[in-house]
Amino acid sequence: MVIENTINQKIGEDLARVMPCNLVAEQMLLGNLLTDNELINKVSDFLLADHFFEPVHKRIYNEIIRFMDKGIVANPVTLKNCFDKDESLKDKGGAQYLFDLASLAATIINVTDYGKAIYDLALRRSLIHVGEDVVNDAYDKEGALSAPEQIEIAEQRLYNIADSYMQSNQGFSPIKVSLNNAINKAQQAFKNKGKVSGIATDFIDLDDKLGGLQDSDLIILAGRPAMGKTAIILNIALNCCKVLVRNFEMQKNELPDKTKNHRPKSVGFFSLEMSAEQIASRMISMMSGVNSSKLRTGHLNEEEFSQIVRGAKELQSLPFFIDDTPSLSISALRTRARRLKRQHNLGILFIDYLQLIRGSRVGKDINRVQEVSEITQGLKAIAKELNIPVVAPAQLSRAVEQREDKRPLLSDLRESGSIEQDADIVAFLYREEYYLMRKKPPKEGTEAFAEWQQAMSAVSNISEVIIAKHRNGPVGDIKLYFDPSLTRFTNYSQDYE
Repeated sequence: MVIENTINQKIGEDLARVMPCNLVAEQMLLGNLLTDNELINKVSDFLLADHFFEPVHKRIYNEIIRFMDKGIVANPVTLKNCFDKDESLKDKGGAQYLFDLASLAATIINVTDYGKAIYDLALRRSLIHVGEDVVNDAYDKEGALSAPEQIEIAEQRLYNIADSYMQSNQGFSPIKVSLNNAINKAQQAFKNKGKVSGIATDFIDLDDKLGGLQDSDLIILAGRPAMGKTAIILNIALNCCKVLVRNFEMQKNELPDKTKNHRPKSVGFFSLEMSAEQIASRMISMMSGVNSSKLRTGHLNEEEFSQIVRGAKELQSLPFFIDDTPSLSISALRTRARRLKRQHNLGILFIDYLQLIRGSRVGKDINRVQEVSEITQGLKAIAKELNIPVVAPAQLSRAVEQREDKRPLLSDLRESGSIEQDADIVAFLYREEYYLMRKKPPKEGTEAFAEWQQAMSAVSNISEVIIAKHRNGPVGDIKLYFDPSLTRFTNYSQDYE
């Protein structure tokens, strides 16, 4: 009997629940806005009409803003014609309700507090709607969405609520704050070896062009298949990880309080195409200088095996994290990046590669261009939110193959112009050797074969990084040396070795 009474009491409480709202606060706010239109400037940057619970209040708030945008005073007299025949006001006394609201205006009122109370309650209602949808979708046994897809949708909706809250709480900041940040970066660049303010890639010419990989930047490295996109970002990721550890050790020794920065920044690597084991195998080959094919076949001598062991030990000590979950959505990727930032002080993120990321709008009609736009906007949002560089290779369209000149152009970016739009840096990876190899003359000893050999020797092992867009710096080309047996890129000039 006690259990039954408790259950009935709980059901009664649930039925008695109403959506969180404060109609008095809405009335007081609107009354003061109708009396003094200038007060709108204290709430309009975060409060929208949709944040009001009462539908009539939404309309009144919208009309006040519309009148002010036109330079017309918004008061009960000027707004009366808009609401004279409004059926929704009939129960409240018609247009007279506007005068009743104005009569509530207080001589001393903090409009911002009322606005924030209304906004907070709107957020609570949004959370309730998300919660209801999560429960209903989970109970739907015959639903089209799987449990992981439902989780991703819920995460995305929660992120949208959090994102809108963060945006509403951001505003102008004094220029001295931005100036201090800029000066600190310049000072860091002055102190750092290589004179870079971002994370150095240890590719000297590339660092000279970019100043290192900068926080909050989205860097797209595009190319056709077989250009070495995965190889170069693995090289960059590994180099950046070493640099982050090196910088941490230097700062730790320089700081009087060694409790600061108690751990180095880490590198996150999402491999949507290759397994973690394949990525690790490539990294061992890069570190040890042993041909990657020998690692697969086991044709190693004792010296090479020792080199592999030494390379593996060095890799084990690095804060390098790999996630090889295939077909991740942008919302799931964002969640995992946040977790890595929180748990392991994420300093830079790599995703291999952009076109393998899924959009978060599962089960809805959406074309590929819209999906890629959502993905690039999501990657840029991750870079800004976590304040880290985000690096992602991207595939180029087949239009490159149909031209005589195979050097990539921005127009070759596949599936969406948003890649160029959202990225801070767009670079192309290009190897003339790859295309020239396919033009090999059939007969040796001919003049054509001799010319081909001469051309091949001029471009052998040379890879170009073509910086086609750089939001905050110069564009141009740099050369790197590529060793296909080790899938390793190094500085082109011997002076840098």
